Amino acid sequence: MSGQPLIATLTLVATAFWFTADQQGQRAFREGQYREAAEHFADPMWKGTALFRAGEFKEAQAMFARLDDAEAHYNRGNCLVFLGKYEDAMASYDRALARRPGWREAEENRAIAKARAERTKQEGGDLGDQQLGADEIKFDKKKPGGQETQVSGDQTTDSKSMQALWLRRVRTKPADFLKAKFAYQLETGEEEAE
Repeated sequence: MSGQPLIATLTLVATAFWFTADQQGQRAFREGQYREAAEHFADPMWKGTALFRAGEFKEAQAMFARLDDAEAHYNRGNCLVFLGKYEDAMASYDRALARRPGWREAEENRAIAKARAERTKQEGGDLGDQQLGADEIKFDKKKPGGQETQVSGDQTTDSKSMQALWLRRVRTKPADFLKAKFAYQLETGEEEAE
């Protein structure tokens, strides 16, 4: 048994030697170790995606802010929604739409951010420096779609809107998006004809 730690150490050294930081990050990402993946990635888009999946929205939005393309602005907008910065999120979605006009997901997420901003104004008036956001985000691999959001109080929109927002989260592969979308539709009984 004493040889096992040595083998694990040698494997880590070999991995660091033979693989680039981004390759090491991709390996950790595939294994669902998003925080570790973020530490390895040099590419800001991958690093931001890993941070988002780890629930580190403030850090993720900072990574996406370093880039100036439609995907980065869209992903940054998603982070800002979870941070409760709805006006900033709308501006980020606007920048995404300026670069990719007619992008349905960005338009829908912008509408969600706008509705949450208006609801915040209606319910609480001027909240000063306070921002409303999710209290706790959990990714549950046992549930269809792989995630669950828990937000306390009356600060959220209905669960259907929140689930719809999750479906438009940072995507890395179309298969992940479709899996989450179909799980959502199955849960809600919604059928979408496209």
